[in-house]
Formats: sequence, structure tokens, C-alpha cells
Amino acid sequence: MKNFFLALVVSGVGLLSGVADAGEVKVTWQDPDKYADIRPGNESRDNFRAQVFKELGQVFTDLAKKLPDDVQWSVTVTDLDLAGDVRPMMRAGGNEIRIIKDIYWPRMSFNYTMTNATGQTIAESSENISDMGFMMSRPLNVGNGSFPYESRMIEDWFQKQLKSNKFPAK
Repeated sequence: MKNFFLALVVSGVGLLSGVADAGEVKVTWQDPDKYADIRPGNESRDNFRAQVFKELGQVFTDLAKKLPDDVQWSVTVTDLDLAGDVRPMMRAGGNEIRIIKDIYWPRMSFNYTMTNATGQTIAESSENISDMGFMMSRPLNVGNGSFPYESRMIEDWFQKQLKSNKFPAK
């Protein structure tokens, strides 16, 4: 699984009819074996990774809906460090658990390209995002899934791109 690539191709509603109602995003998870921290606590590594990729991929999908209809967004995640740290539990069974403390903040590295309907690149960058104050930030919304700190970090980064006009808005 050293060269494991998982690409989630997700798009706006209406793709099957040929007309997209929102921007589209393709997320590729490149070499997850090399990620800083994507360790599961009490489940299999493959199931945990699939859950991480699905939930964080959905965050990008939801954000793409805020882009104009003709925008194609390609994201390649090159590193991920989930909030917290996995530690062994000190009791029978030897299970591990993810401990969330402010010294283990979430981080993510990725490259992206955004193109318009004619294929012209309208935004492109390599990003290293993190949220050192993730435990002191605004309260988390209920329903943020299993990775609320990472989701909020990605959402906050996206909002900054919109506010600075680096990304086109609807």
C-alpha cells in the first residue's frame, strides 16, 4: 500500500443530467502511508482511512458548492496530521485511543488547481494549513462528523480564500 492513491470524484447535484448546479471537486489522497498522523485508535487502519477520506472529502464537496457552476477544482492531499495523538490505553485489551490536547493541533498539506469552463487556470497553489488554536476557536457545530477540528480548519481556510478574492464566488 506504499503507493496507495485514493481519488474521490465528487461533484455538484445535477451531474447525471449533464448540468452541474455547483462547482465540482476531485480530491486525491496521495501516499497516505507517509502522512504525519492518520492512525486509528480502536479500529482497522483501512476502515479508519476510508472514513477520514470520505468525511474530509465531503468537506471539500460542500465547499465546492460555493463556487461558480463552471469551476473545476482539483485537490491533491500530500500530508495530514489529525488533531490529537494516538496512545495506548492502560488497561486490559491493549486498545489505543486518540487523545485530544491543544499541543496536537490539526495540519494538512495539499496542492490545488482551479479551472473555469474553458480550462483556464483561475487559481493554483500549494498549501500548508493548520489550526494551533483549534481548542480555543469558536464552538464546533453539532454534526461535524468524526473530524470536526480538521473540517473547521479546511472550512476556515476556504472562507479566507473567498474573502481575499483568490477564489471566485457564486
